[in-house]
Amino acid sequence: MRLTSLADYAVVMMAAAARHGGAVRLSASLLAAETGVPLPTAQKLMGRLATAGLLTSARGTGGGFLLARGSDRISLADIIEAVEGPIAMTNCIEGSPQDCALEGSCRVKPHLKAVNGAVRGALQNVSLESLAASFVAETADMPIENAGASA
Repeated sequence: MRLTSLADYAVVMMAAAARHGGAVRLSASLLAAETGVPLPTAQKLMGRLATAGLLTSARGTGGGFLLARGSDRISLADIIEAVEGPIAMTNCIEGSPQDCALEGSCRVKPHLKAVNGAVRGALQNVSLESLAASFVAETADMPIENAGASA
């Protein structure tokens, strides 16, 4: 299981936003510059994150984006689902119709819901606050010129 680039970039951008601590309205340009995420992608992701209720936006002078709630109340699962949709190990877990040749005789499907719940639970237990804090801890010992290189 691997995150898409968009989900990965969303996590990186949200961690950067959390490091600002709600003190400053954020723009896609600022977060793109801080993280290395291409500006068009940053703009797209900020729109998705706002639609999902993780960011709030204000237009006009002094406008920009802020975290919609404290970074301790935003989870890794929230961010991933904002970009990817519901977390599901396989298509059959989502309850949507699919064309699986094994569906009629599959003996694993009943167990996948528990596996999916465990994965989602693990992601739910990782807060944005901890992701932002781990970045600060990792970069504390780096020389100044390298501190912003990894996000």
